[in-house]
Amino acid sequence: MAGGSEYIIVANRLPVRRATRAGLAVWRTSPGGLVSALTPVLREVGGTWIGWSGASGSAPEPFDHEGIRNLPVPLSRAEVDGFYEGFSNGTLWPLYHDCVRAPQFRRRWWQPYVRVNERFAEAADTAAPRASHVWVHDYQLQLVPGMLRRRRPDLRIGFFLHIPFPPQELFAQLPWRHEILEGLLGADVVGFQTRTGAENFAQLARRYCGATTPTAGTLSHAGRTVHCGAFPISIEFERFAGEAADPRARERAAAVRRRLGEGRRIFLGIDRLDYTKGIDMRLKAFRQLIESGAATVDDCVLVQTAVPSRERVAAYRRERQRVEHLVGEINGELSAIGRVAVHYLHKNLEFAELVALYLAADVMLVTPLRDGMNLVSKEFVASRWDERGVLVLSEFTGAAHELRSALFVNPHDVDGMAARLARALALPQEEQRTRMRAMRQTVRRYDVFHWARSFRHVLEGGSPRRLAWTTA
Repeated sequence: MAGGSEYIIVANRLPVRRATRAGLAVWRTSPGGLVSALTPVLREVGGTWIGWSGASGSAPEPFDHEGIRNLPVPLSRAEVDGFYEGFSNGTLWPLYHDCVRAPQFRRRWWQPYVRVNERFAEAADTAAPRASHVWVHDYQLQLVPGMLRRRRPDLRIGFFLHIPFPPQELFAQLPWRHEILEGLLGADVVGFQTRTGAENFAQLARRYCGATTPTAGTLSHAGRTVHCGAFPISIEFERFAGEAADPRARERAAAVRRRLGEGRRIFLGIDRLDYTKGIDMRLKAFRQLIESGAATVDDCVLVQTAVPSRERVAAYRRERQRVEHLVGEINGELSAIGRVAVHYLHKNLEFAELVALYLAADVMLVTPLRDGMNLVSKEFVASRWDERGVLVLSEFTGAAHELRSALFVNPHDVDGMAARLARALALPQEEQRTRMRAMRQTVRRYDVFHWARSFRHVLEGGSPRRLAWTTA
């Protein structure tokens, strides 16, 4: 195993993406908090990132990019269909998000899931030197810890789930529940976004795998101790705060406000186009706000950006049709000449454009039906250097456990949500500042680097001290 790495990251995707420069194909670092948090770790201690390139067919040869070894794992077109679009996103995604849509339990999807997880485990086995650390990420790779443990008992293996982990009555529906749990129990540390997720996992491990709980936060299984706990992920606070403080960002935000109409209050929603995000319910609540007379299209406007997502999957194509039909319906009923009620964008946003929207908004609407964490809420808070603005936050997000000064909503309750939007418009500026100041302190202190350090501390054998976080 000589020449391997001290830290191995195993994730569904590589930390880079294909791009074109001067007509040539090149690798570019992907945006996002996970890459920002983990690439410094790999550069510091030396390491390899194992993942899929995003293209079906044969994988590129291993390559170095900005001080990190990238080890691509190949997926055939059939495996993309069965492992990724099928079992990962047709079975696990809806099941883990409280069955917002009915999960599909198709046996023909299970075997590709097993096969691809085995391929990732083989890659980690090859890359990892003796007694090194392997950190596996997310729902696509839940079998990897157990598969790797059988191959390499010398390794310290961690697993982190970025989405919710469901309660017993939902997880029990999964025909392969035992295999998934045994896969996760192969890790030394299993991390979740919230304590509830960790507790759900512990209950299921005891029920279906015979695990016991010798001490709080640990499970005993197959002669090993497994630590399970909450490690709430966050964002790179200073990146958002620094961009927002740049005078150019303020100019862009002012330009947004002028284009939308001087004097209008701006509601903002930014989401991946996913049925778990509750975009349709949010649109209905905004319509209810206007129809109730609590606000008018002269007073306010909703800007909704839906970032394209999983467009090959039929459920996502139907969600786009549903959302866009509802936007058209609302604009047809409520808009006036020169005063569009809803500005809808179906596109990816550049970083500068995203921060300008955060700065321009008066009220940020983060109202998913279920979400493991939701980093948009933290990005908005980090961007508000002026300590103004209101965050309306679904109580069914992981972020709700930390950002206690937000205005909470039940996203299934359209009338209640509309009333909350009216309250957000009326919130005094001093109360806005008090709430925003508290939330900014939390996001600044518990940033994405704190998350990575906390998990690494336990994975490297440190005391599994109480991993509490301050709520704001």
